[in-house]
Amino acid sequence: MAAESGHETLTSGDYIAHHLHNLQVCRADGEWVWNHCAGNPMALNVDSMFFSVLLGVVFIWIFGRAAKKASAGTPGKMQAFVEIVVDFIDSSVKDTYHGKSKLIAPLALTIFVWVFFMNLMDLIPVDWLPEVGLMIGIPYLKVVPTTDVNITFGMSIAVFFLVIFYTVKSKGVLGFVKELTLHPIAPPTKGAGLIAAPFIIAFNFILETVALLAKPLSLSLRLFGNMFAGELIFILIAMLGIWQLPLHFAWAVFHVLIVTLQAFIFMMLTVVYLTLAQEEH
Repeated sequence: MAAESGHETLTSGDYIAHHLHNLQVCRADGEWVWNHCAGNPMALNVDSMFFSVLLGVVFIWIFGRAAKKASAGTPGKMQAFVEIVVDFIDSSVKDTYHGKSKLIAPLALTIFVWVFFMNLMDLIPVDWLPEVGLMIGIPYLKVVPTTDVNITFGMSIAVFFLVIFYTVKSKGVLGFVKELTLHPIAPPTKGAGLIAAPFIIAFNFILETVALLAKPLSLSLRLFGNMFAGELIFILIAMLGIWQLPLHFAWAVFHVLIVTLQAFIFMMLTVVYLTLAQEEH
């Protein structure tokens, strides 16, 4: 099977590879080069960064505009939509988070709406924006930031550092160290069992460190895996030509649920991790 892209005819494999290739820039031999960054860990995925920042600005603009025009009377459609989203996130946070930080609810709102907007880009037909890019000289263009593991892992790393911060803030450095070394097996504190205490502490440290590091890893890979799989299905559907229309519509309707659910899961897991960071064990 072959697919049209710009003025070239691509094989099925080339078509899929083209749509899964990021617009990249990196330094090679002391110079900045475009799209010759295979194996370079310092390569920047310019398209993912551009669309993630753009959608963040869109989120700020929409909610900021609704806040400025908010009135105590009958709300307009935009104000009503924003109020519904804010109330939904607020109630979800109140049911899960029992701390006193004023950051958690705004953080949850930002995560949910921002991730939702990034996921929503997956519903744009896969050839539209890349074809526009080809017309203006951009050879590669991935428009769904959450199908880039660098974006999802970057967000999860931010959550990871917040977990560390709130754990230390709530329990102190000593409390954080105790959580890593004295759980889940309490080492003996007297008698002959003291001989085994260092080994138990070392075992606890390894086990708890793995569990701690697994949080950002699972958080990022869950979102990336679901969105990447959805994008790949859209690409395969697009290869059918004119026959893609009914299948694209059917999958898009179903994918709306995935787009929303993945944003909600990422947000709720963040709140849960921050709640656990401040609870005494």
